[in-house]
Amino acid sequence: QVQLVESGGGLVQAGGSLRLSCAASGRTFSSYPMGWFRQAPGKEREFVAAMSWSGGTTYSTDSVKGRFAISRDNAKNTVYLQMNSLKPEDTAVYYCAATASIVAPTGDPRNYDYWGQGTQVTVSS
Repeated sequence: QVQLVESGGGLVQAGGSLRLSCAASGRTFSSYPMGWFRQAPGKEREFVAAMSWSGGTTYSTDSVKGRFAISRDNAKNTVYLQMNSLKPEDTAVYYCAATASIVAPTGDPRNYDYWGQGTQVTVSS
């Protein structure tokens, strides 16, 4: 059974930093892209960042460029999201996602097969 377990969320003041982790178990994703999405109250789930299996290709949404960085450790089957200069509008539940269907990273949630349970990030002003 595949499981993705996020950790690292919490409450932080604007301008602060958090590092999210997502540990996968049940199968290895070292040959596939992984990504992060988020969903704020009353809004649809939106793409945040994704990375190829090698880490050589990354994508991120414009609103987080220069502030968030995705990385992965294939030996640990884990993906990370370093979030700096956090803003109140970054408040959301953050989900990690993994796929075993495609090889190129994508921001389309329909391409991801597995999802974590989410971790809450709250940024106070």
